Amino acid sequence: MTLSNSIRECLVAAWESLGYRATPVEVTPAERPEFGDFSTNLALVGSRAAQLPPRELATQIIARLPDGPFAKVEIAGPGFINLFLRPEFIHSALREILQAGEEFGSTNIGNGKSLQVEFVSSNPTGPLTVGHGRQAVLGDVLASLYESLGYRVTREYYFNDEGRQIDLLAESLWVRYRELFGERREIPEDGYKGDYLIEIARAVRDEIGDRFPEFTPQAREFFAEAAVSRIKESIREDLARLGVEFDVWFSEGDLHRSGEVTATLDALRARGGTYEKDGAIWLRAEEHGGAKDSVLIRSDGRPTYLMVDIAYHMNKFRRGFARVIDVQGADHVVEQSCVKAGLRVLGVPEEFLSYAVHQFVSIRERGERARMSTRAGRFITLRTLVDEVGKDVVRYFMAARKPQSHLEFDIDLARAQSLDNPAYYIQYAHTRIASIFRKAEITREWADVDLSPLTAPAELGLIKLLDRFPEIIEQSAREFGPHLLTDYALEVARAFHAYYDAYRVLGEEEGVTHARLALLAGVKTVISRSLGLLGMTAPEVM
Repeated sequence: MTLSNSIRECLVAAWESLGYRATPVEVTPAERPEFGDFSTNLALVGSRAAQLPPRELATQIIARLPDGPFAKVEIAGPGFINLFLRPEFIHSALREILQAGEEFGSTNIGNGKSLQVEFVSSNPTGPLTVGHGRQAVLGDVLASLYESLGYRVTREYYFNDEGRQIDLLAESLWVRYRELFGERREIPEDGYKGDYLIEIARAVRDEIGDRFPEFTPQAREFFAEAAVSRIKESIREDLARLGVEFDVWFSEGDLHRSGEVTATLDALRARGGTYEKDGAIWLRAEEHGGAKDSVLIRSDGRPTYLMVDIAYHMNKFRRGFARVIDVQGADHVVEQSCVKAGLRVLGVPEEFLSYAVHQFVSIRERGERARMSTRAGRFITLRTLVDEVGKDVVRYFMAARKPQSHLEFDIDLARAQSLDNPAYYIQYAHTRIASIFRKAEITREWADVDLSPLTAPAELGLIKLLDRFPEIIEQSAREFGPHLLTDYALEVARAFHAYYDAYRVLGEEEGVTHARLALLAGVKTVISRSLGLLGMTAPEVM
């Protein structure tokens, strides 16, 4: 149990012993040492229920607190309660870290519930770009966070491998194929112009020769399959380079072949969720909380992306997931609200589907932003980025910015193999501690070490920082904010480096050395766990 939770239990017990009804109790780390270790506004928020002035109520609460955890308790300002902890109580937090080891921070909040995280889900029309890389990292880290909270997590990738964009892809590839025979053809409007299709065209020519001089229906089918299958495999390889593995690869084509799209449309009709206008079938999205009524079936009978997406989420619901998190770009917000509206019509619980929304990525190099366009063939591939700066650095940079904020990937900083690079700075803290233990040549169980020599403010402060790790995991998952974890890991690394530069660990009296090594073992555990959740390595040497 974290220090803040232990303190909260003490305050709740004191409050209830006064005969008052249960109330939420907020405990926060003190902003400055003179304000104690933690503070609470319980007397302020509870004064109305108690019908007492806050400071008078604070006096009563303090009188009911146990002596064990607290060296001193003070009333401040209009009724804040500042709590000063005994060193041995703070030491108990470090001992818990040392006992838990690599399980520290894991909980069973999820109680084994089945949770799906769907992410990336890029159409198989081209290589993954740096933008897809951000979504891949966000989704993968969120999945790891929820696994640490006790959920049974499935990572899923949805291939949108049907529809007009696949037709355009097939024709674009056929044009590149004919160019290899000396013919000049025009790529269709809104087609795909990237050089990656030239490589696929060469492979197709080598396989079939001059079989398709015209773009017939048979050619369309062949070139669609040739492009999609090769691009799918490339996507899998790119994600593996980034350390992202999926449990399920789902094809849109399966929804059509199984009849689930039609069945979902029939269910929406039966519940009064649709109407017809201009020869098309529309979803009554606005009546059910959607941004705007939207077309489900076009006038030519083709289903829209929205129609298929609602069917896909009904498929997820039938597969038994208790909860689904979709990681998507901010440009899909209207679509997201309409999917939610469709699921409401179909009676799916509101809490079933959540969206983790992120903004886009740009690359800054030598002070300038690179312009990118997938259709025009101007983009930096994820594979190129990973090969240049490494998996760990890409993952850190992609996670380090709040998802709702635009990410400007500073490739010059990412290339820097120095402590100016925050990814290396965190990893170096882990490496530095590993080196200290190698020099110490001491092997023992650190959980049973006498921690009483740890009395310096820097030492107690470092323990309190480590103790926050379980709360950081929970907050990062709840708020869909992996950046909170990267910020925390960087804060721990900075605190460690500052501590080690100021205090000797080896060469002190044996009891002091052992206590400080135990503290470093706790730091190493938390940094290792943080890096692991971020999908980064925790090196022993650099």
